[in-house]
Amino acid sequence: MTHSHDDGHADLFSHDSFASGVPHKTFARLRQDDPLSWTDGDDSTRGFWNLTRHADITLANRQSQIFSSAQGIRIEDQSYEEYLARRTFQETDAPEHAQTRRKVNPMFTKKAMDAFEPLIRELAADIVDNALQQTEFDAVEAIAKQLPMMMLGRILGVASEDLEWLVEKGDALIGNTDPEFTDHVIDKMDTSAYRMMPFRSPAGVELYDYAADLLHKRRPLAENSVLDVMIRDDEGLSELDFKNFFCLLVAAGNDTTRYSIAMALNELAHHASLFAQLKTGDYWDTCADEFIRFASPTMHFRRTATEDYSLHGKTIRAGDKVLLWFVSGSRDEAVFERANEIVLDRSPNRHVAFGQGGAHVCLGRYLAKLEIQVVLQELTRRVKHIEALEPPSWTRSNFICGVKRLPVRVQLV
Repeated sequence: MTHSHDDGHADLFSHDSFASGVPHKTFARLRQDDPLSWTDGDDSTRGFWNLTRHADITLANRQSQIFSSAQGIRIEDQSYEEYLARRTFQETDAPEHAQTRRKVNPMFTKKAMDAFEPLIRELAADIVDNALQQTEFDAVEAIAKQLPMMMLGRILGVASEDLEWLVEKGDALIGNTDPEFTDHVIDKMDTSAYRMMPFRSPAGVELYDYAADLLHKRRPLAENSVLDVMIRDDEGLSELDFKNFFCLLVAAGNDTTRYSIAMALNELAHHASLFAQLKTGDYWDTCADEFIRFASPTMHFRRTATEDYSLHGKTIRAGDKVLLWFVSGSRDEAVFERANEIVLDRSPNRHVAFGQGGAHVCLGRYLAKLEIQVVLQELTRRVKHIEALEPPSWTRSNFICGVKRLPVRVQLV
């Protein structure tokens, strides 16, 4: 679905350019005519380069010694003090990144995630059955939001009664540009009081306090959960590192999967033929990757050039910010036929929505794919037809793309 006001020249710095959906016409023009383009910043934030082609994004992802994560992965400028206060292993390069990743990787392997399938199916069946008590409902609130939230609780090991609150705070963090999610919209007010907090958000203060309670055993934590293992097995883990890792899991572990499920439901509700295709049961091995490609909920990560680098006849200077636009690379016509359509049996599917091609590939990718596949299986098993009652509403963000609301009507089998 194309941005209703996208004339092919959207300002990629402005969150408002994304408030009606991703400006895909703009990205298509940049891929074709200006694959290394420059976007101006403002008084508080320097401008940046945009990489929009699949090949350039995967190349930069592999060259972390030149395109570094260790100065921040968001557009905003940070002082070194702010960077140190807020960084997670996402904002590190080798060898530090690999050291942290080795500790948590075993808990996120495909084998480890497949072991969750019976639980995911049980949860998904209950979620869909609850939603279908009514024939008209908001598919994001009733379905897309529920499963990632519940699985987040199981992975983290936190109390189930805390999940709604944690997700609300995670939304405020990652949705810090959207007035629906936060009272402290980052580009509308002075958030310098929270500059040491994740995403410059007051929600970070509350999540830090919650994480400290877990660390110091003031709150229950399930044995052998990700957080429990981290606390027990990582002798060198500082309290700040734990707090930032916790905030990362709460935000990234929930929102991105929710928005991938929401995008899948949005497409199915607007295209009856697609829903009919999915109901045949022939596409379960490939459909999750295709919905994720189409959604690309984390639209970009930033890198910082460590040296001068020439590309497409231009020179990126050392210290320049470079945005890897995954949402553009995953619709690159040079790689994907019918790039702007859902092709349920697309294989191979070389999308970059998980940041493929480098050390920072998404930890939760196997869990995300499994959740999407299972919840759609449970839905199609019970529903004959689904239709959207009105257009979706979108996040106001140039960082996270998501359908926030999707009123639908269903007809049961």
